[in-house]
Amino acid sequence: MREKLERRSFLFTLLIVSILFGLVLRPFWGAIFWACAITVIFYPLQHRILARIGNKPNRAALLTLTLCVVIVVLPVLFIAASFAQEGLALYQRIDKGEVSPGNLLEQVRTAFPLLPDFLARLGLDLDSARENLSQAAVAGSKLLAEKALTAGQSTFTFVVDVALMLYLAFFLLRDGHQLTELLVRALPLGDDRERMLFAKFSEVTRATVKGNILVAMVQGALGGFIFWVLGIPGPLLWGVVMAFLSLIPAIGAALVWLPVAIYLFATGAWISAVILMAFGGLVIGLADNVLRPLLVGRDTKLPDYLVLFSTLGGISLMGVNGFVIGPLVAALFLVFWDIFMREFNGQ
Repeated sequence: MREKLERRSFLFTLLIVSILFGLVLRPFWGAIFWACAITVIFYPLQHRILARIGNKPNRAALLTLTLCVVIVVLPVLFIAASFAQEGLALYQRIDKGEVSPGNLLEQVRTAFPLLPDFLARLGLDLDSARENLSQAAVAGSKLLAEKALTAGQSTFTFVVDVALMLYLAFFLLRDGHQLTELLVRALPLGDDRERMLFAKFSEVTRATVKGNILVAMVQGALGGFIFWVLGIPGPLLWGVVMAFLSLIPAIGAALVWLPVAIYLFATGAWISAVILMAFGGLVIGLADNVLRPLLVGRDTKLPDYLVLFSTLGGISLMGVNGFVIGPLVAALFLVFWDIFMREFNGQ
């Protein structure tokens, strides 16, 4: 009786301590998650480097991390800085009245006289939409100005998160195999099941991060290129926006190029509008419809519709991190139910 009580008390205390430890690490969850993702993606490269230079794990991990910084981190920081500069310039133009979203909407209304009646049937008021759009643009410019005042603090926090991510990634690359074996020994789910779950975690994370980021880069580059060719202001800004929106399967980049094409139609730039519509629907859309199922759905063994819903749900709950965590949770859900059906239902 006493031994049973001690065992339950210990397990309860273990649960409490684990929860408290998780709360302590909560401010760094993003850095920890991306350190794990970097490790999963670059671990095959780490293994190859280790095979070439011999049993020198510290040097191999450092070389792998250096390549990661050169290939991924530095380009992302450069694009983010350029995006911030162009975005600030755009908001300053809106704040000064040089660009008026309300006037843009009025031009669309003039070019398509049947649009107000069509929207009225759908329960939408174009005048209210114009007013709300103008207010949103002004509010956005004010918000960006306020954020600029705290840019130093935000930049410091961002740099600290990146440094912690790279620091942790070094040790995960160096000691990843030992840590995995330690978790297999610690978790009470059965060694074979745990190895299957870890393998699925690596598979889904690698496929989702590489696949979605590659698709986003391709669509953002294509969108920015066609904007630059057509002389649309801020091609880098809109290219980055399309890249972020491309994380949403099927509809992402169209949220940018389609309204721009409609505006070009409204202002009489028919040739540019037709080119943008054709390029967006055929080239940018084809990149999503062809690359995403090949790079994400095939490697994760998830149906396309499940990838879509889990990605949207993950982004809505966890922000940018959700585009990986959502499909990962969906894949683990399927693995757990597969284990249950095979081992408990005999199917």
